[in-house]
Amino acid sequence: MTQQTIPQMTDFQIPETNEATMMERLKWNFTDTIVVTRRNLMYYVRQPELLIFATIQPVIFLLLFTFVFGGAIVSSTNGDNYINFLLPGIIIQTIIFAATNTTIALSQDLSRGMIDRFRSLPMSRAAVLAGRTTADTVRGAITIIIMIVAGTLIGFRFDNLLMGIAGILLAVAFGHSFTWISATIGLYVKDPETAQVAGFIWVFPLTFASSIFVPTETMPDWLRIFADNQPVSVIADAVRGLMTGTATAGDVTTALIWIVGIFLVFMPLAVWQYAKVASR
Repeated sequence: MTQQTIPQMTDFQIPETNEATMMERLKWNFTDTIVVTRRNLMYYVRQPELLIFATIQPVIFLLLFTFVFGGAIVSSTNGDNYINFLLPGIIIQTIIFAATNTTIALSQDLSRGMIDRFRSLPMSRAAVLAGRTTADTVRGAITIIIMIVAGTLIGFRFDNLLMGIAGILLAVAFGHSFTWISATIGLYVKDPETAQVAGFIWVFPLTFASSIFVPTETMPDWLRIFADNQPVSVIADAVRGLMTGTATAGDVTTALIWIVGIFLVFMPLAVWQYAKVASR
């Protein structure tokens, strides 16, 4: 019996390198992320009014600035159709506001004990954050599509469809990078009420002191220096250029550098803070 069992056991060999183990870990991280993303998206299915109201707000912004302020602002855009200037900027504002939902959602999970439940499961720690940020990015992408439909109805047109799609993808990538900033904030605050304030208070200076609504040339010099060199303006200008056919390689490259930089800083920081919170 022993002589028969020993040869059979030799069929099960431990890999000599970590390559197979690494591939398995990547696979587990991916599948865990998909599961958590689905869990978070199901919340929007069960609470559709949240998605509806999140979509109505940017459409109101679009209509308000186009028809109420557009006549006064059009002179600062060199007489161009203001909707073509405004819509790409509103898209950036929308994707950023959608990203702030990550702060509130993570804080709620912490206060309700969901993080403790995730910690007790044999799953990737990074998947909890990646699933949350991915779900909020999907929500933002859906809102962007609705925004483009609304903008098209009131006069917006792509200069080139493929370049316009590239602009949308750039905006979504930027929104996803911002969800990691929001995730980091959400893991530092202690309750959902504080998270709601902390999630928005830093967004307003970035969105309104930017090129989203008006060109930065109309701003005072001291404010223009900040507006021209902060990420929201950089991304808004790149997306606007891609959608209207005025983009340069330098604009897109600078935008990509900002996106990659945000990922490199805040993704590991969020994972580190999550590991710290989950170990309490």
